[in-house]
Formats: sequence, structure tokens, C-alpha cells
Amino acid sequence: METLSNSHGSAPKNSAQLDFNRFGIISVLIIVVGCLGGIAVGLGAIQSTLALTAVILPTMATLSLLLAVAPMKQILIASSICVLIDISLIVYYLFN
Repeated sequence: METLSNSHGSAPKNSAQLDFNRFGIISVLIIVVGCLGGIAVGLGAIQSTLALTAVILPTMATLSLLLAVAPMKQILIASSICVLIDISLIVYYLFN
């Protein structure tokens, strides 16, 4: 018996797992991105055009990537940027 090793590490396996679980990941991301964006807007981003734009642009970019069936790596990068912006604005408006 011979063991074949992958020269690329475990990236293809992880990529295959992301694609296999695409619909579950997408449903979770829609809820997380949508709710965090709504909370950020509700806490005070609605009063500032700059903050509102900072919430809306990454949220709509993430949702557009989901709708366009983009590669999961792009979707995860966009959603992580969106979540970081939303959480930072939520923290800012909570302590302001």
C-alpha cells in the first residue's frame, strides 16, 4: 500500500469542505451579517452618513457575493470584513 501526499497541504480538503457546506454557511452568514448590520445602524450609524456608508457597503458586497454564488473564499473574506466593521461600530456606539 502506498500513501499519496498532497503537495499543497490541506487547502484542497478545506476548500472542498467549504463548498460541500456552502448552503449551511450561507444561511449563517446571512443571519450574522444582516443582524449585526441592523444593530450597528440602530445604535447610531443612522445619524452619520459616513458610518451608515461604512455599514451598508460591506454588507451589500457580502450579500451580492452570496447571491452571485462566488467562491467561498471570497465570501468568507468579505463577511469577515463586514463583521469586523459592524462590531467596531457597535462597540463605538455603545460606549459613546
